[in-house]
This record gives sequence, structure tokens and C-alpha cells, in this order.
Amino acid sequence: MIGPYVNGAALVVGSVAGALIGPRLNANVRLKMPMVFGCAAMGLGVVMVIKVKFLAPVVLALVLGSLIGELIQLERLIQKAAGSARRLVEKVAAPVDGISQEEFLDKFVALLMLFSMSTTGIYGAMTEGMTGDPTLLIVKAILDLFTAPIFASTMGIAVAVLVVPQFVIQAGLYLGATLILPLTTPDMLADFSACGGLIMLATGFRICGIKQFPVASMIPALLLVMPLSWVWATFLG
Repeated sequence: MIGPYVNGAALVVGSVAGALIGPRLNANVRLKMPMVFGCAAMGLGVVMVIKVKFLAPVVLALVLGSLIGELIQLERLIQKAAGSARRLVEKVAAPVDGISQEEFLDKFVALLMLFSMSTTGIYGAMTEGMTGDPTLLIVKAILDLFTAPIFASTMGIAVAVLVVPQFVIQAGLYLGATLILPLTTPDMLADFSACGGLIMLATGFRICGIKQFPVASMIPALLLVMPLSWVWATFLG
């Protein structure tokens, strides 16, 4: 297992570097680069969405998954954990100036999706688990290495905490890939990518401050989309 370690290391190094150079980083760079990364997330989302095979189960998964997420208040739970992470980190590091608690929590949830639950990371971990090829996760690590410092420059070292859910998710998928991938079809993977693309598109809007989509509440859709895609292909496709 190489990819999850490389990706995790890149996130930690980038976050630490961003927290250290933050006060000296040009204000325009700190304010405007997140919009660039948000735009990139939206572009990646569009590219992933166009791979869709059966649109109906993807939309159904997104609606049902978001409904489940809202009913269990998933985003609120994640925000609560983010607030705890910030307080814990600030006990051993200087508090972050110039960013409100509300803004911090909003960005933290969006970054959770960007770093830990993007389809690139999920599919990359599954691919390495089946084939031993960590290329996709290494590419993601390179992107995270340059993305993390920008956000850490305003949010502080707390961004590095995201390495925990990122590694747990990627390592779990890596270890479970031999059980998951044999049960999938190319159409199911295409619809999974499309569902992840819609969530990435919403994440991009949120990072850019255009619209506060409930991206954390959409997470259960990733668990529903492949079974729904199979049902649709088997009985209605």
C-alpha cells in the first residue's frame, strides 16, 4: 500500500508549510487561489459527470443520499468534529486570525470532500488495491501538496487533521477493493464517477462562495449509486 501514505504525507506537508508561511503569503494569493481551486473542482466534476451511463439512478442516489444525510444531520456532525479539531489544534498552536468560526466550519466541510472523499481518491485507492498501481493517488497527492498550503495559510494547521479521514477512507477502500471491484461493472463505475462528479461540482461552488451546497449531506449518495445503477441496468436498462 503506497498511495494512501503518499497522499497523506503530501496533505500533512502542504498543511504545515501553509500554516508556517501563511502570515508572509500575499493576501491576494490567499484570497483568490481558493477560488481557482474551486473552479478546478467544478471542472473535474463536469469531466466526471459526462461519464454517466444511467442518469436516473445517479439522480435518485443523489436525492436519497442527501435526504439521508439531512435526516441524520451529517453535515452538522462533521462541523461539530471540525470545531473540536480546531480547538484541539489551537491548544498547541497559535489561533487562526482573520477567519470566523462559521467560515472555518464551512471551508472545513468543503475541504473534507475535496481531500478525503473525491472520486479520484476513492477510485484511486480501489484501483491500487486491485492492481497494485498507485498512479492515481500519487497524482492526487501532487494536487493536494499545492492545494493544502493555500487553505492552511488562512485556516491554520487544523487542515492537517483531514489526513485522518483521508487515510482511513483510502486504506479501507484499498483493503476492501478485492471484495468490491469484482462485484462492479463498467457501467456501475461510470455512474459512481458521475455521482462523485456532481458532489465535486457542488464542492467547487461552495469553495468559491457561490452557493453553500450541503456537500457533506450528499456523502451517502456514494454508497447508494452503484447498487441503484445495477438495479436500473438489470431491470430497466
